[in-house]
Amino acid sequence: MTPKISAIVVNYNAGVLLRNCVDSLLDCPLEVEVIVVDNSSQDSSLNALLGLDRVKVIRNTKNRGFAAACNQGIVLAKADKLLFLNPDCSFIPGTLQELLTYLHEDPKAGMAGGLLLNIDGTEQGGGRRAVPTPWRSFVRAFGLSRFSHRWPKLFFDFHLHKQPLPDSPIEVEAISGACMLVKREVLAQVGTWDEEYFLHCEDLDWCMRIRQAGWKVLFVPTAQITHALGVCGRNRPIFVEWHKHKGMMRFYRKFFKHQYPGVLMWLVALGIWLRFSLVVAYYTTKRVGRALGID
Repeated sequence: MTPKISAIVVNYNAGVLLRNCVDSLLDCPLEVEVIVVDNSSQDSSLNALLGLDRVKVIRNTKNRGFAAACNQGIVLAKADKLLFLNPDCSFIPGTLQELLTYLHEDPKAGMAGGLLLNIDGTEQGGGRRAVPTPWRSFVRAFGLSRFSHRWPKLFFDFHLHKQPLPDSPIEVEAISGACMLVKREVLAQVGTWDEEYFLHCEDLDWCMRIRQAGWKVLFVPTAQITHALGVCGRNRPIFVEWHKHKGMMRFYRKFFKHQYPGVLMWLVALGIWLRFSLVVAYYTTKRVGRALGID
């Protein structure tokens, strides 16, 4: 029987959360094919999947990055709808049906994502957002969004989670790669994930390309997903930040180089790497503090 949904989960040291994620998928009333792509995890997270016949596991001998691992899963996927789900996500039965229903209802909808919740039940930033253009990122970095009540178009914050939650699905510019349900026909037109990204910004890239091809990206507030954000990369924060900032540079150059030519793009690059330097200094200081018993 052909599954309704092929779920692709990229794992990297997710610990017990991986099994929780897979159980959410297996408990779904829909026919779900589960494909776990492991990026050379060093923990025992895969051991918890032993004996689960409905789960296919791809074991990479090195960390290939999120986008490349997603594309590996696509090769094995059989369903017409593909779900990309982080291993630190879990949900109650019925959540996928909500996403699937609204993706079916609108023929122009190419992708749908749900309401991402923190462990404490609050809405997580990034589940619904506008595209973080260089200007919007500047506004957010320097806290200028506090002036948005006076000049909303100028000082717009690209994270939308502080806005009232809509009652029904809405079209947004981007959703989070932590949970994306995509129609296969979209992949045929737009292509798969850009493997030049290793970690971070590849989801924004895909949303941009999907919208540029004329498809809608939907945010479905009734589909709730708990996301333990950052669990997989918490032991390597500088590594994660390096690839995050590198991804930002690729994203800006790929989509905004014509809007920010010459000197402006150099200033954007300077801002990105200055921010990275500050982040490195922050984590280094914390590490030294812990070593000295100050933290």
